[in-house]
Amino acid sequence: MNCKKHIPNTITLLNQFSGIIACIFAYNSRFDMALLFVLIGALLDFMDGAVARLLHVSSPLGKELDSLADVITFGLVPGMIAFRLLGPLAEVWTYLPYLGFLITLFSTYRLGKFNIDERQTSSFIGLATPANAIFWLGMAYGYQSLLETISPWWILVAVIVFSYLLVCELPMFSLKFHNFRWADNRIRYIFLIGVVVLAICFVSKSLPLIILWYILLSIVGAIIVKRK
Repeated sequence: MNCKKHIPNTITLLNQFSGIIACIFAYNSRFDMALLFVLIGALLDFMDGAVARLLHVSSPLGKELDSLADVITFGLVPGMIAFRLLGPLAEVWTYLPYLGFLITLFSTYRLGKFNIDERQTSSFIGLATPANAIFWLGMAYGYQSLLETISPWWILVAVIVFSYLLVCELPMFSLKFHNFRWADNRIRYIFLIGVVVLAICFVSKSLPLIILWYILLSIVGAIIVKRK
């Protein structure tokens, strides 16, 4: 029996398990622990593919399991976060907070689309689900007091905007380096410099700002490419 082929899939399932735990914490408004387990899931999500390539055991099953796990960790969890943040809208209509799960629906659509989109081998089209999840968890964890003071309608607007970003045709760069030349990786280096500055200045509150910085740079990069 070739046990080696099961190692990457086991890592993928651990990613899903982390997402399930994070979802329970999110429902109970333990956003700190939800963020921790999503970050663990993100690490495992990176590891499963790397281990599969290292052991030469990549398979179609692994690809499908990866997407199914990501639906939980990077789709359901941020949807649950949005649902909790939209809670005050229940006073207007009981079911309004459930619109937070638009994030889950659009994340699921994006993951299915990603599996068949051959354009996304070295970059992304639309916001990647891990980046979206980290934004929402970072906001809930780092800016909870701020979110409690603003109108929940603005949070609903953010849900709609980020749901759109998940499936839009906006090219977004990845952090894959094929070489380390400045000319070929200018936008990546600028992004990483910004990450360092934001992390130093805002520490635990830096995660959503880093994602916004990433989106802004992607938009600027897309405009520059379009004008060439």
